[in-house]
Amino acid sequence: MNDNKQISVFGFIKDLPNICSLLGLLSAVTAIYFAIQGNFQAAMIGVLWAVLFDWYDGIIARNMKGRTKIQGDFGAEFDSMIDIVSFGVFPAIVLLSYGNYSIWFLPGAFVIIAASAVRLTYFNVYGLIDSKTYKGFPLDNNVLILALVFAFEGFFTPSVFSILIYALMMLLSALNLSSIPTPKFGGKWVYALVAYVVVMTGVFGWILMN
Repeated sequence: MNDNKQISVFGFIKDLPNICSLLGLLSAVTAIYFAIQGNFQAAMIGVLWAVLFDWYDGIIARNMKGRTKIQGDFGAEFDSMIDIVSFGVFPAIVLLSYGNYSIWFLPGAFVIIAASAVRLTYFNVYGLIDSKTYKGFPLDNNVLILALVFAFEGFFTPSVFSILIYALMMLLSALNLSSIPTPKFGGKWVYALVAYVVVMTGVFGWILMN
């Protein structure tokens, strides 16, 4: 494909990695819907699948032959736009919703989204430190940890748990903006992610049915 020929918008949408990205966005929007309703178990299932689709869009793109630089650039920008929804807006809404939309939770929601936007922009400019290392904590790890913590929600009172997730999200936001080298999980780690998502989907599904 000629890079100089401008591709239509729909030409990008039907690109398989972008279809995978859109499925991730659908999962994230579904998660946000349930988070607003206060159904946090269903919300966690949604965002876990958003992470899985986020990993697979890159895998599909790297394994497709004949993709142009323009398609790659579009996919990277598209992925970032969806990441801000999945890993910035979603956890902020979880925090607000769990805090019953109290004004005290608004600063925390702002910090989460602001940190996400800054981190994604920084990554888009500088990329990885090397092929296997991020500078700072990747955003998708935030929601993987948040989902794990929510699996133990029943052991706490709502007021204590709201403080716990508030503190957790502030810590993770600080780590997102830090300069701490963090390994980039790829390759066979995708099987661990698939197993994690399937198991946690089962755990939250079981909680929902009981």
